[in-house]
Amino acid sequence: MKRRALLKGLATVIPAFAISSKLSASTWLLDPDGAAEFARPPFSPTWESLKSYQVPDWYKDAKFGIWAHWGPQCQPERGDWYARGMYEEGSDQYKYHVEKYGHPSKFGFKDVINEWKAEKWDPEYLVGLYKNAGAQYFVALANHHDNLDLYNSKHQAWNSVNMGPKKDIVGGWAKAAKKHKIQFGVSVHAAHAWSWYETAQRADKSGPMAGVPYDGKLTKADGQGKWWDGQDPQELYAQNHPLSERSENNGTIHSQWNWGGGVAKPTEEHIEKFYQRTIDLIDQYDPQLVYFDDTALPFWPISDAGLRIAAHLYNKSVKKHGKLKAVINGKILDKEQRQCMVWDIERGQSNEIEPYTWQTDTCIGSWHYDRRIYDNHHYKSAKTVIHTLADVVSKNGNLLLNVPLRGDGTMDSDELKVVTEIGEWMKVNKEAIIGTRPWKKFGEGPAIENAAPLSAQGFNEGKGKPFGAQDIRFTTKGKLLYAIPMGWPEDGELVIKSLGSDNPALARVNSITMLGHGAIKDFTRDAEGLKIKLPVGKPALSYAYVLKIS
Repeated sequence: MKRRALLKGLATVIPAFAISSKLSASTWLLDPDGAAEFARPPFSPTWESLKSYQVPDWYKDAKFGIWAHWGPQCQPERGDWYARGMYEEGSDQYKYHVEKYGHPSKFGFKDVINEWKAEKWDPEYLVGLYKNAGAQYFVALANHHDNLDLYNSKHQAWNSVNMGPKKDIVGGWAKAAKKHKIQFGVSVHAAHAWSWYETAQRADKSGPMAGVPYDGKLTKADGQGKWWDGQDPQELYAQNHPLSERSENNGTIHSQWNWGGGVAKPTEEHIEKFYQRTIDLIDQYDPQLVYFDDTALPFWPISDAGLRIAAHLYNKSVKKHGKLKAVINGKILDKEQRQCMVWDIERGQSNEIEPYTWQTDTCIGSWHYDRRIYDNHHYKSAKTVIHTLADVVSKNGNLLLNVPLRGDGTMDSDELKVVTEIGEWMKVNKEAIIGTRPWKKFGEGPAIENAAPLSAQGFNEGKGKPFGAQDIRFTTKGKLLYAIPMGWPEDGELVIKSLGSDNPALARVNSITMLGHGAIKDFTRDAEGLKIKLPVGKPALSYAYVLKIS
């Protein structure tokens, strides 16, 4: 008890963000609230310590996960970042909000939360659907930049059990994942609420409501007689602070994502509350994967809160399983940080085989549900998803695919069609995806020469040349080599140049099997490549097929 009292005293004079990232791997670091003992080795909250991380085999083998990026911002059905965009005067979401709900001075995002009931949500059905589509892991949104915890949070009164649907969303997803025996993960985005919600501090500059403040600075006292009576909106909005530099420019937040560039610095109290919320999430629901929508880790480099969360998750995993089975996803990682966690690329792909396992996350539509995409039938096709999956896996990556749900928790008919077709393809061909590893080279074909470079955390998706019949991706499993052509040649003749007789990586070809069809006997091999006469009558999902070569 004396040691804990001493440590609590030290915590008051050592701000979390002052602790050096260069402490040794054996350093013990205080939990500032005295809620836990030191984080002990094997992992301490330093980059140097976390470099001993090894990606668990389950994740290396999984290759494909599905994500429900679903929360109260899906209720308006008007796309991503709604809780920010509705406060941007003149924007599409602002205009939509005023027409649907009223002016944001009278009906703010807190009130959208109250509208969200998730009345048709069936997590058991949905996770079963994802598993049938071939997903080996499922990720649930635990909170977004809107700052609402979608679980029974001990440290955030604005949560889905107290508000909106009055349901433990993460708990429901976790239970369904356990029943279907699929790995469970959560995504955490709330670290950026501090600056992200700054638009809620604004007021209209023109029109009949000019000068009337939006609801971003309301206090607990303002709730008397309202549905939120007794709750403090500042726990949600966190806007009792000066604006970031150039906050009036809606795009500035992107250059301030790494807590630089003139962003308003969060208080230590705000950061530590986020830390406690995230530790509570991990301890309550025991996720195998935690995705952070942050540069590296939450609040890095102004705080070590993210490092402490990472060490806690890894140590908890080792203690429970006897070995590390946990995964953390983070964005824009340097070479050292890619040894500490799994690098995530948003809406994009690497253009080479990466030395460490990585992940791309993308969506068939908008991150949050947008009704217009359904009305106009603009979702990504199953073909595009399968092409992305094969390309990513050939480069030592995983694909995490978001299928946005409507506010009521249902999937629309176009989405269901896409997910079902992915499942049909995976039933035949998943052998070339799940449990595989990269070959000596990831592939061949015209698309490689026209690949787009990464931008920031990714965003090169769809900027290169579309895949065609000459684009081929390779994976391996044991002594087997899988070739995945991205289309069916018109003449039925396929030439795989990389597998020519002069390639020492492939001594000889004993047999070729087309998954879902059977053995292929008509093939030759010379210096020009492996020449294969494909079966007459292409398969139903011929935009990608698999040749198993032994």
